[in-house]
Order: sequence, then structure tokens, then C-alpha cells
Amino acid sequence: MVLMVINMNRLKYKGLRILNIVLILFIITTTVQAQDEIWKLNLRETLQIAKKQSPDALLAKHGFRASYWQYKSYKASYLPSLVLSGYLPDFNKSIDRLNTVDGSEFYYRTENWLYAGLTVSQKIGFTGGTVSLNSDLTRLDNFIKDSTSYSSDLFNITYQQPIFQYNPYKWERKIEPMKYTEAKKKYIEEMEEVSLTATNHFFNLLLAQIKEKIAIINAANYDTLFKIAQGRYNLGKIAENDLLQLELQYLRASAAVDDAMLDVETQLFRFKSYLRIKDGTDITLISPSQITPFMVNAVKALEKARENSSEAMSFTRRLIEAESEVARAKLDGRFDAELFAVFGYTQDAQYIKNLNNPSDNQQLRLGLTLPILDWGAAKGRIRIAQSNQEIIRTTVEQDQIDFDQEIFLKVARFNMQYNQLRIAAKSDTVAQKGYDITKARYLIGKISITDLNIAQTEADNSKSNYYSSLWTYWRNYYELRKLTLYDFENNLPIMVDYKELL
Repeated sequence: MVLMVINMNRLKYKGLRILNIVLILFIITTTVQAQDEIWKLNLRETLQIAKKQSPDALLAKHGFRASYWQYKSYKASYLPSLVLSGYLPDFNKSIDRLNTVDGSEFYYRTENWLYAGLTVSQKIGFTGGTVSLNSDLTRLDNFIKDSTSYSSDLFNITYQQPIFQYNPYKWERKIEPMKYTEAKKKYIEEMEEVSLTATNHFFNLLLAQIKEKIAIINAANYDTLFKIAQGRYNLGKIAENDLLQLELQYLRASAAVDDAMLDVETQLFRFKSYLRIKDGTDITLISPSQITPFMVNAVKALEKARENSSEAMSFTRRLIEAESEVARAKLDGRFDAELFAVFGYTQDAQYIKNLNNPSDNQQLRLGLTLPILDWGAAKGRIRIAQSNQEIIRTTVEQDQIDFDQEIFLKVARFNMQYNQLRIAAKSDTVAQKGYDITKARYLIGKISITDLNIAQTEADNSKSNYYSSLWTYWRNYYELRKLTLYDFENNLPIMVDYKELL
């Protein structure tokens, strides 16, 4: 009865093996025919594509553009502005009350105003004042009296100067250039983040492809071993339990091939989606195993991070912004004064040709505002601003400590990882050699199937661990580049041509 079951199983597995062989041959044939369409990519090429066309790279580019134009708008606000204003027409038909002899109180007014004015103004950032030069012309048509008159300010020079008030221009001149510099550093960091994300997609796909190859090799090996075991079982050299264990391993290996192929398709889709590569392209990755070892000095890394990182630059900006808010609270709503001065020439006449003898137009006003009783509202605003300043100062100090600590940890991990990678590579070699020896000993009947399974599992895990260690090495490297904006491999700062982004 047992022999009958085994013979039936033998026919079933023979058919399954034939099907598998046909599928493998089909895949190989298809691959050979489409060899010209396969795109082989290494890690460096992958990163170049990601920085050029990945969604994150495009978002970083447009984010920098927004920061650039915001800074340009700030710079433009300190340049002279020229404004043309006017209204044509300004028609007004209304009833104004007027006491007359007969006691009536109405009067029709119908008139039309024409106005045009030209103004040049300039901010004075140091003082917070504004100087302007304007010239205008007005025409009045009174339809009730059937008369026309003109008036003109040939030119007026106006100066407005707040005194003892918060000067936003002064603080903008400190903060806005820092924000723009941060934006430039932030763009480089975002591009390094693109490299980091692309590296993760690269190794996800690479590991999937490696595991697929391992699964196919394991399936072929267990197919061969199962054939040999069937012959030995028929000769009575092995027990039925050993045959069943090999049968189970063969089934698992066949299922693992299907799972590995599905994982490759999934990771390939994600890889091509992030790099925006057309779907019909087949991709094979080249492992970045060739590494030139180098060590990173922690003190130098910290120096570069403090010099280049947008986060390190934000520490100073946040302190200045807090100081600005304290200054605003101390000056707003307290003793305020504003100087307003005008000097120019003005004239009005019935005809426009008579506007040739202007009179002086001079104004001088000093306005004062002094709160007498505010029930401590101003004092409360000052205390709140000062408390917020202390909170920000404490937060910045802690952030600086955490930032420095993160740099030291990243450097330590990177410097350690090469040794870990070397150990993983050696372990992979040893485990593969151990599996080959164990397989040979099993074939001559020296060891059990359990020992073979253990050796095969160790070989597979060692190879996966090697590529995982290689992944960790490159991930640590790009994380360190992102924090310091420095290329330690070539000993150069990471530079970007910002003009190409605009």
C-alpha cells in the first residue's frame, strides 16, 4: 500500500517537475529574447535618476522656487515703488440740505471729478520711515453752476517717521536673509533625503531579486535531492521519514519561488513608480559591493553640520525671532510718536493753463499717543513675550545638544558599519561553503536531511544578512550626508547650482 502511494506521488511530482522545467525554460527564452530591453542600474545611476525626476525631487525644486520668490519679494519691497492712481470718472448727483429764504432746505449738487496722480515711495529700513514724492492733477466739473476748475500738486515730498515704535523693517533685514539661506540648505537636505529614499527602494528591489535567485536555486536543488531520495528509498537505503521530509522541503521551495517572484514584481513596481520609469522597462540591479573604506572624523562632522545644516542655522533665527517679539511687545501700545512732514507746491485755477504760479505747501505734524490707564495689558504682553523667549531659548539649547549627539551617533554607526559589512561578507562565504560541503556529505549518506536543512537555512540567512548589512552601510552614509551636507567620500561640500532650479 505504501509503495502504491509513493508511486502515485512519484507520477504527480514528475508532472509537476516537467511543468516547472517548461516554465523556467519559457522564462529563460523570454529573457534572452528581451535582453536588449533590460536596463541594468547601479546605485549611483539610480540616485541620479531619482534626483532628476522623482516626485520628491520635483517637490523640493518647487519648494525652493517658492522660497526664492518670497525672498525676491522681500528685496523688492525695499526698492523705490512707482504707482499711478486715479479715477475717471467720479460722478456724484446728490441733494445737500441748504437753508433758503422761503424756508426750503434742499439743493441739488451734480458734479464729476477727474483725478490722476503719480507717486514714488521708498522705505527706509534703518529708521522704519517712508519718504515719497507725488504729483497729481484734479479737474472738477460742476453741472449745476456750469463751471470747471483745476487743482494740482506739482510735487510734494512727504516723510513719515514713527518714533518709539516697533520697526519691522529692522528685524526683517535680519530674519529674511537667514530664511532664504535656510531654504537653500533645506533644498540640499531634501535632495539627500531623495537619495536616502531611492537607496531604500534600490535595496528593497535588490534583496527581492537576490531572494528570488536563492529560491529558484533551492527549488532546483531540492528537486534533484528528491529524485535521488526516491531512488534510495526504492533501494531501501533511506527511511520513509527522510523521503517525506525532502518532499516537504521541495514543496516549500516551490512555494517560496512563487512568493519571491511576487515580491520582485511588487518592489519593481514601487521602484519604477518612485523613479518615474515607464512600466514596460525591465530592470536588473547591480549590487554596490565595491566599497572604498574610509573613516569619518566626528569632530569634523560636527563642525560641518553646524556650518551647513538648515536645522543648525534655524537655532539662531529662532532666537532672533523671539527677541523681535519681545521688542514688539515693549514698543507697541506704549508711548508712541509719529513725525509727518510735507513740502511742495500746489495751485488751483479755472483753466489748466493758469496752473503756473504755485504756492508753497508745507505741513509738519508730530503726533503723540500716551496710554494713561491700560490695567496692565501692556505689561502682560511683555511678560508673555519674555516667557516665550525663555521657552524658545531653552528649547534651542536642548535641540542643539540633541543635534550634536545625533551627529556623534551617526558617525559612530557609519564607522562601525564597514567592519560589520566585512564580517557579513565573510559569514556569507563561510555559510555557502558549509552548505556545499553538507550537501556533498548528504549525497554520500554521511549526514541526515535535518543537517542539510540547517545548513541551507544558514546559507540563505547569511546571504540576506550580507545584503542587509550593505544596505545599512549606504543608508548610514546618506543619512550622514544629509545632516552635514558634506561628501566625506570625496572630502568636498555638497554644492548645487541654484540658477538651474529657477
